[in-house]
Amino acid sequence: MILSTRRYRFAAAHVLAHPGLPDAENRRIYGKCANPNGHGHDYGLEVTVSGPVDPVTGFIVPPPVLDRIVRERVLDRLSHRMLNEDPLFAERVPTAENIAVVVHEALEGPVAATGAARLVNVRIVETPRNTFDYGDAR
Repeated sequence: MILSTRRYRFAAAHVLAHPGLPDAENRRIYGKCANPNGHGHDYGLEVTVSGPVDPVTGFIVPPPVLDRIVRERVLDRLSHRMLNEDPLFAERVPTAENIAVVVHEALEGPVAATGAARLVNVRIVETPRNTFDYGDAR
């Protein structure tokens, strides 16, 4: 099996707070990240696909095709936005874990529609110390 991973970046802001919890409880759980003014990250995004290598192109998914899917389904929607305001996070706190889940959900169908490729994993790099994977275990 061969895996292909493409890397992207996007800047976004969020407030880590569950709307159903009192402010004091959100501060206890999320600390300074519960600041109602929010804070931002320059997120790294890694998208890994797998599938047969096309004998003509030599690709699982041509990079420009994957780039277009990621741009249209993720980057255009989340980049330079307050994530809490996006309906994707209406029922979820926009933690990096949940960002990984949302991105995977947004990409899985369009990647599969390219042919025999499948989305294997989405990795969100929030900080140099924190990465979050959703998909098949690496």
